[in-house]
Amino acid sequence: MERILKNLTPESVFSHFEDLTRIPRGSGNEKEVSDFLVKFAKKLGLNVIQEECLNIIINKPATKGYENAPRVILQGHMDIVCAKREDLEFDFEKDPIPLVLENDIIKTKGTTLGADNGIAIAMIMAILESNEIPHPPLTALFTVSEETGMDGVIKLNPDNISGDILINIDSEEEGIALSSCAGGVNNLIHLPIDWEFPNASKSAYKISIRGLLGGHSGMEIDKNRGNAIKLLGRILDSINREFNIDIANISGGEKMNAIAKIADAIILIDAENKEKLENIITNYNKVFSNEFKTADPDIKVFLDKVEKPNKVFSKKTKKSLISILRLIPNGVQTMSADIKGLVESSNNIGVLTTSENKISFSSSVRSSIKTLKIEINNRIQNICDLTGANMELIADYPEWEYKVNSPIRDLMQDVYRDMYGKELKVDAIHAGLECGLLKEKVGDIDMISIGPNLYDAHTPNEHLSVSSTKRVFDFLCKVLKRIK
Repeated sequence: MERILKNLTPESVFSHFEDLTRIPRGSGNEKEVSDFLVKFAKKLGLNVIQEECLNIIINKPATKGYENAPRVILQGHMDIVCAKREDLEFDFEKDPIPLVLENDIIKTKGTTLGADNGIAIAMIMAILESNEIPHPPLTALFTVSEETGMDGVIKLNPDNISGDILINIDSEEEGIALSSCAGGVNNLIHLPIDWEFPNASKSAYKISIRGLLGGHSGMEIDKNRGNAIKLLGRILDSINREFNIDIANISGGEKMNAIAKIADAIILIDAENKEKLENIITNYNKVFSNEFKTADPDIKVFLDKVEKPNKVFSKKTKKSLISILRLIPNGVQTMSADIKGLVESSNNIGVLTTSENKISFSSSVRSSIKTLKIEINNRIQNICDLTGANMELIADYPEWEYKVNSPIRDLMQDVYRDMYGKELKVDAIHAGLECGLLKEKVGDIDMISIGPNLYDAHTPNEHLSVSSTKRVFDFLCKVLKRIK
């Protein structure tokens, strides 16, 4: 297969990254990439541990003269979010990512790129195999299933790893070092379905929302992008208030940690209400075009006649469904009073599904303050109590609190100033990094997070800057050289 990234520098970084794009590694499907990393370590003669959950830990001795330096853990996650354009024929379990190189940008032909967090794995691999980069004792930690609840770091055996400094490479903006992040939890609502037979005289229509940008539910939750699931609930509520409808099926979103950009519902109406329905859909196209003219300019609501289903939700189930859709919190909930522009707490309704027995809502609740995370979940529980739904919380992970004294942060600021003649910005992020959980596993060690410019993660428009990747890699190597 032709190498798309063969002429880029650092050659080793982009070569490893391209290799990774050819390996299936969606969350929960990391066996092949985990084995690939074991083989890589053994080829270099390095000590490697493959945990039962498939986390990989590789240890490399210090360069001569660095034997007494603090041990540095370099960390990233193997798994990727598997999202693609709806019209694209692509199988994430077997097809290589279709890379495209366009000037300074690496992108794809309609799928997620997997630079979140494959570029971190590639950088660390390049450091592990190099004999030219001076460094202290190193531990490389590659975790699994970060994107779906940080299962890998939750299952990490602390007996397998130790260190004095941890550098996480899962940030997405060059020139910014993160020293704090939000905690989060996956909130699942299950609404039991009571079915009934539809009126024989009714006709079925499918309402679809398309054209939204979506995006990362933490990094881009403050961009006022439309959530297709919430918008569909708004439409269904309006139609149902205008005339009584039946609902036979509803779905939306792709990933819990991505802003939902698609949603569909099948409804049944009396023939005499067809024109009213068409008018409502036409009106919402105008309303949404106006409300999202900047944040989501391509939003479109479609209405299509479909084959009539043989059963529909009961009136009680329908009422509860619409109530949940309308009442469940979504988007930014509070902003930080301490850090200007930082989202403090939020919720994202990422996935909505209908099965034989229940309608399920999957949400990602995030907060840099633990009590606000609890507060959002309590509000959702109140909605469940009113509608007869059940709430389940899974994969709860802690926030990573800012540390006043951080030698690695100070060192990075000095190195950045020396290299570029400007200040390295220290910031916090409204997204889940593994640092909070890693503190519980490896102790209260000095931590920081960096990364190259990566855009539109978790979407088919994900793309990575080549020049930024080179600068961040060079910066990381200089930092390692200064840790003595």
